[in-house]
Amino acid sequence: MGHPIAVTTNTITFLQGSGNYTFIYTDAGKKYLVCKTMKLLAENLKQNFIRIHKSFLINSDLVVERIEDDRLLKMACGREVTVSRRKNKQITKILNHSNLQISA
Repeated sequence: MGHPIAVTTNTITFLQGSGNYTFIYTDAGKKYLVCKTMKLLAENLKQNFIRIHKSFLINSDLVVERIEDDRLLKMACGREVTVSRRKNKQITKILNHSNLQISA
């Protein structure tokens, strides 16, 4: 078993759910496995965290680039996450409101 660590919400770039487990990715490039569902963790996160896919919840403040008509988002940790087709328009509106520039 691992030991407990504290991760502040402003350093979390995104969460990736996998059943009853969730991977937490930080802006420092670290990845942590937590034995809790993404839904349970999302209840304690700020409003800037948005669900972009069934398996992904991102920190909209840490999106650094929008690729392929906003279907792919590059995060501050360097990883890329895919936006679901169903949520693409909604996510585009949210990110446009955040004044993020669309990459060419």
